[in-house]
Amino acid sequence: MELSNGSLHYPSLLHMEFGPLSDFLDENDTNSTAGEQNVVGCVQIHVPQELFLALGLISLVENILVILAIMKNRNLHSPMYYFICCLAVSDMLVSVSNVVETVFMLLHDHGLLDVHPGMLRHLDNVIDVMICSSVVSSLSFLCTIAADRYVTIFYALRYHSIMTTQRAIAIIVVVWLASVASSILFIVYHTDNAVIVCLVTFFCITLVFNAVLYLHMFVLAHVHSRRIVAFHKNRRQSTSMKGAITLTILLGVFILCWGPFFLHLILILACPTSPFCNCFFRNFNLFLILIICNSLIDPLIYAYRSHELRKTLQELILCSFCLGA
Repeated sequence: MELSNGSLHYPSLLHMEFGPLSDFLDENDTNSTAGEQNVVGCVQIHVPQELFLALGLISLVENILVILAIMKNRNLHSPMYYFICCLAVSDMLVSVSNVVETVFMLLHDHGLLDVHPGMLRHLDNVIDVMICSSVVSSLSFLCTIAADRYVTIFYALRYHSIMTTQRAIAIIVVVWLASVASSILFIVYHTDNAVIVCLVTFFCITLVFNAVLYLHMFVLAHVHSRRIVAFHKNRRQSTSMKGAITLTILLGVFILCWGPFFLHLILILACPTSPFCNCFFRNFNLFLILIICNSLIDPLIYAYRSHELRKTLQELILCSFCLGA
């Protein structure tokens, strides 16, 4: 966490100390003013620390409300909503790490905090593990939800025997254990380019996996629905497709928000010393804002696409206002 240069956000995310890039950043202050240009004509946009803090707090509150709503409403106690709840927890990890990091940064900048560098390094490692766990678990749960919708649509009559609550819980435990374990390994070996290769490869594999499932679902769902005659089963089919569309939107938002970050990682491998790539690197804080926006937008998608969840969220918000009054 390079507090000394006033830019905590850059090196903390997965350490971002990958060879020439870190050397470049050490020679150039990453906290320039808006519109400042470097020697190769790059424009670096300044992102206020207060914006990071505000977005992080809003995202944190939103995801906590989603988790509480799913816990409160028994109608939402199903495997798909358990996975969505875990996706909200993944988003919450980004929010928590951002808020903690920004608070430390602001306190240090205002001379209210003076801590030992060793303590900052430990805190930096914890934040990095949280963020890395968030991206790995988010990708994993997006795949899990896609698989759940696939089973719901194409194996509707056997869904409850295939996706039991016990099996869903087992999947959740495995995903979280794998995410945390891999994140710790990534942070320990963060100086190795193999870490970047693994992250980018995992990102690409999950995108291909989801694309194949969604393509199959949307192409064959109409044919499959003809085999279901009973009204209540037709209704179930419609609900399943609505869930698939919701997860398609979630995946699209994830790609848009996390895409620049993964492009950043690819460029670190492809052209770490190129002036043009360095122009891209200098606006890393903008990519962090997009990542935080992903955790802020996801709860809005849940609420918009699910009437039951939206209704429960409204009740929670009204109750909190009543208690506050």
